[in-house]
Amino acid sequence: MTQRVCGVGQRHLKTRDCPTLTLAFPSCVGIFYTDLQNEFHATNSETSWVPSIMTSVLHAGGPFCSVLVERLGCRATVMLGGVLSGVGMAVSSFAQSITELYITTGVITGLGFCFSFQPAVTILGHYFVRRRAFANAMSSTGTALGLCVLPVLGNYLHLEYGWRGSFLILGAILLNCCVCGAVMRPLQPSRPRGPPLMNHRPSLSQEGKEKKTKGLLRTVWNYVLSAVKKHMAFDQFCNNSKYCAFTIGITWMMLGFIVPLIYLVPYATAHGMEPSKAALLLSILGVVNIVVRPPIGILFSMPWFKGRHIYVFAAALLVNGLSNSICCLGPTFPVLVSYVVIYGLSMSLVGALMFTVLMDIVEMSRFPSALGLLAIMESVTLLIGPPLAGKEATIWLCIICLLFTMVSSNLDQKPATMPKWCK
Repeated sequence: MTQRVCGVGQRHLKTRDCPTLTLAFPSCVGIFYTDLQNEFHATNSETSWVPSIMTSVLHAGGPFCSVLVERLGCRATVMLGGVLSGVGMAVSSFAQSITELYITTGVITGLGFCFSFQPAVTILGHYFVRRRAFANAMSSTGTALGLCVLPVLGNYLHLEYGWRGSFLILGAILLNCCVCGAVMRPLQPSRPRGPPLMNHRPSLSQEGKEKKTKGLLRTVWNYVLSAVKKHMAFDQFCNNSKYCAFTIGITWMMLGFIVPLIYLVPYATAHGMEPSKAALLLSILGVVNIVVRPPIGILFSMPWFKGRHIYVFAAALLVNGLSNSICCLGPTFPVLVSYVVIYGLSMSLVGALMFTVLMDIVEMSRFPSALGLLAIMESVTLLIGPPLAGKEATIWLCIICLLFTMVSSNLDQKPATMPKWCK
């Protein structure tokens, strides 16, 4: 028994490494923001599409990831994601236009991040039951570790090798996701696989080519509908009022949640701050997350908080949104340090509890499909958020603050009633 627990703990450390290399990576792109603008003569809005597409694809690829996990398992899917993200970043170093970066850094690397991150979150729910909140909090420290290390590493690589050499080296580092996937413990016992969906195809008529074509189209359509129903939890969205409110709230939240991570360094350097100091702001944000998240996991694993995670989560969103208004006080280093500390504290609560709340709302058997639908919905706002903020970052940070406030203040009230159209 002790050997089994130790084995799970060791695999849990590797599960934590996936968020280190995936979720925190878009913030590292901000280090190269000015270079990309100068290299390709792009505007703020055009350049911001690079991390925006990357983050959006990371979430939008959820249903595809769910299919791969079912067919290949979590280990193979994470390893495939490591290969895609590494190759995507390496090829990005040879890009000759901002459009090519959209494809290589945005789509290919983002899809690799999706295949590496989401199976790691799913498998955690199977590894841990009683201490699931603590496990999710410890796993989310990987994101904090990435926020702490990647900006410093990115700034060093940028000074030594430029943005092209840095992208090539970062691509090699991302291949370590393959190692993380290789050491994951397979789920035991393995669940028997059901019959393939294509087995339910209607019999083709022998009367003519036209009927055969109609039968084939009908089969493909039925297969698509079955796959969508299986890998995207529309039934939960319509019948589970808590899940409906949660997905809508998180979708609006993501409109501005990652904006500070992308624009903080360019915002600071644009107002005369040294690049090393600006990169240090993200490292401070990462340190705050590393220090705070483990105690949060221990605290909210206590029996008293069972069923109350969603209220703490909503309060953290409120504080997180209001903290963005601190940037309006001025672009000085002390002001921005106080901002990242408050933002980091609330971000720690949000990151540690988001998947725990989702696991409380839906059954674990439906968690992958529930996560897939949530990822698809939030990918839309993740895609448009940074380019919108790129028009005028300071003003939009204050507007996003209001969005956070509206969502968080209503999140705990929406689950009480079910929308009429779902009944």
